[in-house]
Amino acid sequence: MIQMYLLKLNKKYLAALLPLIALQAAAQEKTGTFAEYKKIYADVNELVISDKSSYDIFVDNKKLRVLRNDYYESMIMSENGIQNNEEDFSYSELVQLKEYEAFSIVNDKGKDRKIKVTQTNEKQARQSAVFYNDVKERQLIFPNLEAGARKVYTVQTEFLDPYLLQSFIFGSSYPMLNATLEVRTDKDITIGYRIFNDPGNTIEFSKSEKKGKFIYRWTLKDVKAVKMEPNNPGFRYFIPHINVYVKDYTIDSKKINVLDDTEKLYDYYKAFTKNLNKTDDAELKAITTEITAGLTSDTEKVKKIFYWVKDNIKYIAFENGYEGFIPREAALVCKRKFGDCKDMASIISAMATYAGVKNVTVSWVGTRDIPYSYEELSTPAVDNHMIAVYNDNGNYVFLDATDRETRYGIPTAFIQDKEVLISNGDTYKIIRVPVVPAENNEAAGVIKLSLDKEKISGSGSINYRGYSRSNILSQLGDASGKTRFEMIKSLVLMGSNKFYLKDYTESNVSDRDKPYQVNFNFELDDYAIQVDKELYINLFMDRAYEKLTLEPDRVTAYDLDYLSAYNTTYNLQIPQNYSVKYLPENFSLDNAVMKADFKYTNSGGIVSLAAKIELKKLLLEKADFALWTETIKKLKSAYTQTLILIQK
Repeated sequence: MIQMYLLKLNKKYLAALLPLIALQAAAQEKTGTFAEYKKIYADVNELVISDKSSYDIFVDNKKLRVLRNDYYESMIMSENGIQNNEEDFSYSELVQLKEYEAFSIVNDKGKDRKIKVTQTNEKQARQSAVFYNDVKERQLIFPNLEAGARKVYTVQTEFLDPYLLQSFIFGSSYPMLNATLEVRTDKDITIGYRIFNDPGNTIEFSKSEKKGKFIYRWTLKDVKAVKMEPNNPGFRYFIPHINVYVKDYTIDSKKINVLDDTEKLYDYYKAFTKNLNKTDDAELKAITTEITAGLTSDTEKVKKIFYWVKDNIKYIAFENGYEGFIPREAALVCKRKFGDCKDMASIISAMATYAGVKNVTVSWVGTRDIPYSYEELSTPAVDNHMIAVYNDNGNYVFLDATDRETRYGIPTAFIQDKEVLISNGDTYKIIRVPVVPAENNEAAGVIKLSLDKEKISGSGSINYRGYSRSNILSQLGDASGKTRFEMIKSLVLMGSNKFYLKDYTESNVSDRDKPYQVNFNFELDDYAIQVDKELYINLFMDRAYEKLTLEPDRVTAYDLDYLSAYNTTYNLQIPQNYSVKYLPENFSLDNAVMKADFKYTNSGGIVSLAAKIELKKLLLEKADFALWTETIKKLKSAYTQTLILIQK
């Protein structure tokens, strides 16, 4: 297939495509036998023998061109491994597919026999929160797999934009014998690179020169399988990987800069926004004038605009080629009534201008699954999101309308503690998004309880603020009737699965500036325990964070969506003819990961428990695991304390 394709090309293109053949030949090094590998990897379903990529970066017809060749080979190691007969690769308008080949290698009477992959499917790549993008996936179905068979495929793509080279990952969910990235460049091309998550410098690097080209190679051998654990912060935080980028190249003795620092990255970005919203739109201007009428302060105007966009522009990510980088005109976003993050930043900044508010501008930011700072990696890999930012006399307000529920004044949860690159015409500024304190995301409740033998009747009122509010309302959405009733029941459920929600009411569902409130009445059978004249009851009907435990062998950091706080008071009316025999001891702790305070009181015929907890760390690192485990252990112990009432 590859040779037939090459015959149709001119000599210049043939020279460009030859590295795919060379890579395949070089990659097919002597492979060990199934029996040899089985002795070492007895308990794995699949073994990656080779995962290799190469970039060929060269000047062709006074234009910089970038070709990437990928070679992948794995061996099926067990009967269960046979089920994994699929592999896929991706491409798009900006990363165009040039050629690919795939086949199974099976043992046929002691000799290797290739069986070509004929079953392939092209499908649209799916990304969370993205309605449409132009990224396509080619699915390969490998035939005749058995223990000892190998899956092999080669792919060549061309990067039409040299700014958009992709990371190379030295890791897989299977053990890997060899992972290699090679970059071949003309001598008048300068590259840069950054390696992440290799503290022991285990990735071998070499640079050589051959036939007038520089050859850079990074190799990691005998790579252990990557363990993907729940709530990890993203693979970029812990899997070794490398980001290569073009720094500059020379054409006709003229040096052309590409990437190397934040200033050059900003030069690339500002080309996408320099002509944005230069023409007034009468409709959007009229809307802005109407909704800001009578408002005297810029802050009030920006807030009104921000909420209008949240309520009237539906977030739909639609990316195709450079549409993934270029914000659409505010007039078009207004007309369509939908847009992605860039479009929402565009319309917010345009409406602010119409309202006479300065210092509202489009900005770039990476979500929290991207660990890099702009200083560490000044390439488009450092960010993946756009927002508007309002400089309110030095107080920066982050206007991200993609989260419908988040109130004005706090950023969306997924950009906390991240750097923002703020556009200001020819200049830029980098600021850090703050982490919203736990007390601003508090769930605060008052629960009134009464006892009838072992049955509890109660009423409660819980207020949710900040991210607690937006998280809950995002989950509830537009649910109604029985569905919403069951969702509210799950939200306020206490004590045990015998919890019976009688009724509920909600307040401030649409008012983002006020806490979301749920008032409810409930009954709970068989919760208290009667033994002779003594009545035992645990006032902790909701045990916050009790189940947030870490596995003893956990390797990756544990990522929390936001810092939360729990503040609930339980008031139990002491039944007639009963008095308090035992009041549990108060409890408190305050360490690097959590602060907790539980206080019991007995006054005026009512026993009260005031329970307060605040989380302190957004990301639990491995160094925090022992303290976190000990903290949860203490918390669980405190939760077991039981109030004892005795019949008079």
